[in-house]
Amino acid sequence: MSLTLHAVNGLSAQDFVLEFADVAEHSPWVAEGAAGMRPFAARDDMISAFAGVLDGAEHEAQLALINAHPDLAGKAKLTADSQSEQAGAGLDTLTAGELARFTDLNGRYKAKFGFPFIFAVKGATKYMILESFEVRIGNDAEVEFATALENIKRIFMFRIEDQVQ
Repeated sequence: MSLTLHAVNGLSAQDFVLEFADVAEHSPWVAEGAAGMRPFAARDDMISAFAGVLDGAEHEAQLALINAHPDLAGKAKLTADSQSEQAGAGLDTLTAGELARFTDLNGRYKAKFGFPFIFAVKGATKYMILESFEVRIGNDAEVEFATALENIKRIFMFRIEDQVQ
């Protein structure tokens, strides 16, 4: 369901959190923080509020949000948003060889960085995702942590754009 910005601004803080808790994967604290930044003059202001809450969070909270994301093409139960986004990128129809490649990269990435590979998959293909995976696994931990956060902010943008007119 898509809400107008006027309707978003009129929600109680509790209803705002209920409506937008899943913008940040299993992390309603982001919506809780953004709720207090209303009213928003534009949808982009709402997106910026979610990003600002993430940027202002302690490292441990940021890491917890990164770890709340599922492996791409993994076996974990997905939220409705993640399932739709991954299906849109073709990750639900991988060949056995592609699945093995994703599984290998997921394992190597987690072993190196200690958190899952984050990629805002909306609008991407499985080939684009694999290419990014292979490039980013060569990053150092600090660069990759920052890259994961930037991808989470893109996920915020995509999800808010889907939910707010």
